[in-house]
Amino acid sequence: MMMLRVRSRDGLERVTVDGSHTTVSQLKTQIQDQLQIPIDNQTLSADRNLLLAKSPEEFLGFTDMTDPNLPISSLNLSHGSILYLAYEGERTIRGGPAVTPAGSFGRKMTVDDLIARQMRVSRQEKSHCDSVSFDRDCANAFQHYVNESLAFAVKRGGFMYGSVSEGGEVEVNFVYEPPQQGMEDNLILMRDAEEEKRVDAIALGLGMRRVGFIFSQTVTQDKKEYTLSNVEVLLAAQLHAETELKEWVTAVVKLEINEDGGADVHFEAFQMSDMCVRLFREGWFETEIGPQDDPKLSKMKKDVVVGVKDLKEVDNDFFLVVVKILDHQGPLSCTFPIENRNVETTMRALKTHMDRARSLPFVKRISDFHLLLFVARFLDVGSDVPALAECVRLQSNVPEGYELLIDSMANTC
Repeated sequence: MMMLRVRSRDGLERVTVDGSHTTVSQLKTQIQDQLQIPIDNQTLSADRNLLLAKSPEEFLGFTDMTDPNLPISSLNLSHGSILYLAYEGERTIRGGPAVTPAGSFGRKMTVDDLIARQMRVSRQEKSHCDSVSFDRDCANAFQHYVNESLAFAVKRGGFMYGSVSEGGEVEVNFVYEPPQQGMEDNLILMRDAEEEKRVDAIALGLGMRRVGFIFSQTVTQDKKEYTLSNVEVLLAAQLHAETELKEWVTAVVKLEINEDGGADVHFEAFQMSDMCVRLFREGWFETEIGPQDDPKLSKMKKDVVVGVKDLKEVDNDFFLVVVKILDHQGPLSCTFPIENRNVETTMRALKTHMDRARSLPFVKRISDFHLLLFVARFLDVGSDVPALAECVRLQSNVPEGYELLIDSMANTC
């Protein structure tokens, strides 16, 4: 027997088939029997982008599993592999309804019961964010560090800054990495309020704002049966709940095993659902998570309604709304040493950077967020920092006083 993992809008489920000789037609029959989705209503693909398709017309673009006689072994599907499923309409998640006596013929309903019945957790089909586009240099700087320096052994995170268009497109142009302690299964942010004031002052001058959070998953998590763990959902919900920005994005960087047995760095982007953020803000999440808890389930302090069931544990995937990822070349460079990493940034790093770019106009030489953050420690956060950042945004002449200060800092080493 062989187990396949099937990801749909309802989360991650398992289907058992006879073996790798199973055909696509036989697989669909098993999905119908085990997951109660009619064969004619199934669109299957090994391409995760199927979950971004919104209509039957878009489903038709995924043709890798349309041949009913194709053995699944030819698709490199093996025991534990993930495939993707789209379907129309609604269905009852297997397990059947939970019968809860209420009213005059059962137990008396309390105020908490009534509130819980209003807390219906369902999959949010549409995100508030149409897409998220990453500046290539800042995205590469983040993934290169977690891949080459940390080897995906511990987690790493950062706040994403950029802009949001009227159409809901998010553009990320730099990532600020706060002080933190990364572990294999957790990420603790040791946030520095003064440093974050400097970051926000730079963003103000650049005409940007905080738009999301990015973090890496560890290499051991690739073997787990979840998209985000319960610990990661808690952190993502907490950070999303801090902001009123409805387009806030949560991005994940992880290693995935490719067809040749090698590993590829992969980016995914989500929004936490409106219900997830509401549940966090109103204190429904159980924040104490023990080693015995299933990481793919988020625990609630009280029952919520999921489908037709009253549950205290919710599949994390119900809280995730997939966001399309794009890339672009932004206005900033990303060559200056990045803050709060293993090696402390020194004045010598500033001198090396300025000397290396000596042939460029001064404003170009300082058009790097991480350099601006380093310099901002010696400037007034209320006036000088946004003013200097505005010069970078406009690519205008930098006032002589700022030039002299930065040059003198670079020459102190």
